[in-house]
This record gives sequence, structure tokens and C-alpha cells, in this order.
Amino acid sequence: MALSTSSAITLNINGEKHALSVDHRTTLLDALRERLDLTGTKKGCDQGQCGACTVLIDGRRAVSCLQLAVAAEGREITTIEGVADGETLHPVQQAFLDLDGYQCGYCTPGQICSALAVIEEHAAGWPSAASADVRPEAGVPPLTPEEIRERMSGNLCRCGAYVSIVQAVARAAAAHGAGSTQGMETKGTETRGMETQESETRESQSQGFEADAAGSAGAEVTA
Repeated sequence: MALSTSSAITLNINGEKHALSVDHRTTLLDALRERLDLTGTKKGCDQGQCGACTVLIDGRRAVSCLQLAVAAEGREITTIEGVADGETLHPVQQAFLDLDGYQCGYCTPGQICSALAVIEEHAAGWPSAASADVRPEAGVPPLTPEEIRERMSGNLCRCGAYVSIVQAVARAAAAHGAGSTQGMETKGTETRGMETQESETRESQSQGFEADAAGSAGAEVTA
């Protein structure tokens, strides 16, 4: 007798239950996108390397391309579609919007889901590889730019919007009250410094583009 290769499962996604029959090999990512039309979660590398498909499972981040749908049954799954409160954006979403924490936007759903978990992990006192003191008695480590970069390092942005992503996570963490945000918006200095540096870089690039354009125009006239 041949064993069945599919199962009827119920997935709890964004507070709603979805009953469906899936092949045992179906990933959670494919179930979300192809079966449930929840296309906010993106398929990037499909190998667990880029983080574009990040969702929250029981409050912890997971790359859904490596998670089998059948293994997610009975767990609380949150996708980007479930982050906002109706028409009101979550503070993390608002921070990404306000600070331009994206360019093409393809990786943004995964970045936001990961940022949600980062803020909760930091508030709970979890150290990272960037934490200077990992002893429990040391308390919550300061949420410095280095901490944010390390904690968000599993999410790639091919457009290179990392400076703004760090600023967005910092602002949302400050709004959340996630422990000490040394060097970020609760102190103000570091974030303003990064924003100033980025602004100066953009201005320099703009001037360079204008100079190049003027030079090209002059060359054409001369020719």
C-alpha cells in the first residue's frame, strides 16, 4: 500500500485559520504565495540565504522557504499582511516609510518582519554576536547601530538601503521602549549623524552628477 504524499492541514495565519491540503514537500512560503494568495512574503534565493521570505512563527522569525507547511500547523504565523492594524501602520512599517528604509521594496516585507523580532529579542535581553558583555547580569545591551546591523544581518538588501534600515529599526525600537537605545534616537546624536552623513553623501553625488553632465555638454559643444 502506497503511503500518502499529502495531508490536510490547518494553518493559523494572522489570526485566521486556513484549511488546505498540501504535498508534504510544500514549503510554507509556497503555501502562503501559491495556495493562500498571501504574496507579501517574497521568494528570493529559495535557499534560506537572503531573508526576503522572513515571517514570524510563534513570535520568532523564520525563513519560510526552509519551513515545511505541514510543520507549521498549530503554530501562530504572522506575515507582512498581518503587521498593520487595519489602515494604521505598525510603528516599524511607519519608520521604514518615513526614513526610506527601502528602494525597490522587494526585501522590505522580510526586513520588517525581522525587525519586529529584533526589537522583541533585544527588549527581552537577548545578546548578539555584537554584544560586548553577554553575561545575564549585564542586562539589556545598548541597541547601537552595530547591534542592529548584526541582528538584521540575515536580511539582505540588494539595493543597499542599509543605512536607512538601521535608522528605521532604531526609531521603531525607541517608540517600543526597547531598553537602552544608546547612540540612536533616544540620545539623538548617532542617528542624526548618520542622517547628516547620508545627506552629505547624496549632495556630493548630486554635485558629481551635475559636474559630469556639464562636462559632457561642454564636450559635445566643443566637438
